[in-house]
Amino acid sequence: MSEVTEVTEAPEDEPRAACVLCLEPTEYPQSRPGITLCPRCEWQEAQRTACSG
Repeated sequence: MSEVTEVTEAPEDEPRAACVLCLEPTEYPQSRPGITLCPRCEWQEAQRTACSG
């Protein structure tokens, strides 16, 4: 089986992506596809979508 590695931090020379909710810099590079959230907004989104039962 092949291993898939995910890069979560931006390289030093690449600018960081802005959070789509608050526009704060994230830990992800701008080249990362998809929605990028800062740690605070990621936590808040997880709280909103968590099961409350």
